[in-house]
Amino acid sequence: MPLLYWESPSMSLSVFQSSVPVYERSLRALLAILDKAGAHAEARKFDSAVYLATRLRPDMLPFARQVQIACDNAKNAAARLAGVAAPVFEDKETTLDELKARIRATLDMLQTIDPKAIDAGADREIVFPVGPNKMKMQGANYLLHYAMPNVYFHLTTAYDILRYCGVEIGKRDFLGAVPDMGPA
Repeated sequence: MPLLYWESPSMSLSVFQSSVPVYERSLRALLAILDKAGAHAEARKFDSAVYLATRLRPDMLPFARQVQIACDNAKNAAARLAGVAAPVFEDKETTLDELKARIRATLDMLQTIDPKAIDAGADREIVFPVGPNKMKMQGANYLLHYAMPNVYFHLTTAYDILRYCGVEIGKRDFLGAVPDMGPA
């Protein structure tokens, strides 16, 4: 099993462990945040679909696209590392419930990926689109320096948009259920 940038005498960290469980935790946290956004809109008596078009700045993508892209980055990165084709999701969500369905579909897809296939992708050349261009990177570098930062960028931007809209969420909501975290 390929190792990343550190090794402990008692444990090694695989590419799979560094990606899919992290994506799953983050996407589950996003589901809970969307529930809070829906409750916020309901309590204030406005249509939660307003969130979907909200942007932080005029030249930034709206909330719905941030969620769609976060999902796409998670599923596409896992699939590329595993050497399998990722399903294509249409970008047609117009409600929070539809965005939650997309997140669930992404989570379901991640469950189908073979951990050993992802680990085997650590040393493989990964070719991926960046705008109209194709780029390539070694698998572990692709995960750590391109895929993970992209997922977090879009998750953070989605979170920031809802926070800007007044949804009462904080860092604990963004982090979700962190494994093995307990009082010292």
